[in-house]
Amino acid sequence: MSLSRVTVTAVRNLQAVTLSPSPRINILYGANGSGKTSLLEAIYLLGLARSFRSQRLQPVIQYEQAACTVFAQVAHADGGLCNLGVSRDRQGDFSIRIDGQNARSAAQLAEVLPLQLINPDSFRLLEGAPKIRRQFLDWGVFHVEPRFLGAWQRLQKALRQRNSWLRHGTLDGPSQAAWDRELSLASDEIDGYRRAYIQALKPVFEKVLRELVELDGLTLSYYRGWDKDRELSAVLAGSLLRDQQLGHTQAGPQRADLRLRAGAHNAADILSRGQQKLVVCALRIAQGHLMGQAKRGQCIYLVDDLPSELDEQHRRALCRLLDELDCQVFITCVEHELLCNGWRADTPVALFHVEQGRITPWE
Repeated sequence: MSLSRVTVTAVRNLQAVTLSPSPRINILYGANGSGKTSLLEAIYLLGLARSFRSQRLQPVIQYEQAACTVFAQVAHADGGLCNLGVSRDRQGDFSIRIDGQNARSAAQLAEVLPLQLINPDSFRLLEGAPKIRRQFLDWGVFHVEPRFLGAWQRLQKALRQRNSWLRHGTLDGPSQAAWDRELSLASDEIDGYRRAYIQALKPVFEKVLRELVELDGLTLSYYRGWDKDRELSAVLAGSLLRDQQLGHTQAGPQRADLRLRAGAHNAADILSRGQQKLVVCALRIAQGHLMGQAKRGQCIYLVDDLPSELDEQHRRALCRLLDELDCQVFITCVEHELLCNGWRADTPVALFHVEQGRITPWE
């Protein structure tokens, strides 16, 4: 799967542009502030209907423009084509079109256009709150387990009902028991999907990481969000008074986490920035391998400022691993010479120069 054509209008400082990228490696180079990251942001907007740079849409939409739009043609491995379009306005409303039809949710976009982002904020996967790691985990589960989304939606509904009852006491005894049972059933289902995914991810992650860097004693483990030796129903009953005092449910898959440790320490506390970047890259590349095995096509990688904090040896190793995925990659850098020689001889590589918001193919 790859983007065969991309049209961007009114996204940050980018001039209106239509690109025909390579199905494999695309290098966007230019000075800082020229608009390279904005193109990655536009593609991200196309895949998730939101930005990775800002929670607010106002900065994303070009000055004095009412909305920004991104259209693309997606070429599938079987030769089929799919047309995608996303438009977001200053009021926060968005329109999603898939093959001329209105889409109901951003989840449909994610299904059609799975994206992996590696950027300077990727360190948050190690250093940030558990929510960031849950999002990483659930992205992978969503793309390899078709039943996950339905279970996740059931969980969210049950949690909303239980938390509302905890705050306001609006449910009778039988209703409370019914929602607790639904919460426990959905939680067990989600936990099973997550466990199966982690079991598949760990050996792939460890193999990829060894090809990038030697980090003895680094371990990846999964915490499901409640005591591993107790049923969630028992945990909920035992923590009811505390939950009522806090006004929300403390235990459950909404508290799950991935734990990366180096020996007895949290990995983020002792690894260098460069090592952390390589660990995050290994995690995301491992997810790409599992995507290929799941028969859902391959994801597209958006890599912002790849050379940053990596020496030549590690840059080449990372490029080689991305190349082996046989997927489409968009990479930004200041000096394209740093990235032009890290690919196989038969890999199609396209260069695009970005200057003051204008993107032109390099010839």
